[in-house]
Amino acid sequence: MDALKLKIAAAAEALTYVRDGMRLGIGSGSTAEEFVRLLADKVANGLNIIGVATSERTARLCRELGVPLTTLDEVPELDLAIDGTDEVDGALSLIKGGGGALLREKIVAAAAEKMIVIADATKVVETLGQFALPIEVNPFGLGATKVAIARAAADLGLAGPVALRLKEDGKPFITDGGHYILDASFGRIPDTRALSNALHAIPGVVEHGLFLGLASAAIIAGAGGIRTMTNPETTE
Repeated sequence: MDALKLKIAAAAEALTYVRDGMRLGIGSGSTAEEFVRLLADKVANGLNIIGVATSERTARLCRELGVPLTTLDEVPELDLAIDGTDEVDGALSLIKGGGGALLREKIVAAAAEKMIVIADATKVVETLGQFALPIEVNPFGLGATKVAIARAAADLGLAGPVALRLKEDGKPFITDGGHYILDASFGRIPDTRALSNALHAIPGVVEHGLFLGLASAAIIAGAGGIRTMTNPETTE
């Protein structure tokens, strides 16, 4: 199967977990968008759900396709969140944020009783870090924040470029929340929890793309078909 067919296959499997009446977190990215398209077909045929989108782009697609939306102010607790990922390991730890929506994605995931990740087999890794770690930061004090991130990483034996994400026009990429993103190419991250804690201790860091202990399952589409990865610590 080509990449698009794999994304559609994972999205279709995730849709089987959606029940009538659910409050649903709807993720961002190319795989999540395939899920939105399949979900819209179900809604058009009578499925009753209410969604919370993790990005303005996803919200626009939902509106275009007729998927009803609300906000976490109106519905602060969700039954299920379905989202893509940039990397997933065997413990269902994730790196997310390649599309720049990591802050809203993490807020929605934390508000959901369960989170299901959808991805193709290329996203499965033994140890997180092949994909550069997105770190959402406040524009104020950017230079100082970059230095603090590098120092925190060095204390954990990590090193590598920490680059400001730019748009095609050379200007900084701006998240939906009005922040910048630094992409940290540290390579393998043996202790993700320690790095998470160290980054959260830096005042200029708004959030980072390590999603730890949030995913209940990962639906992985590969050449051999669909497989579901689960974590006993996050599933009943």
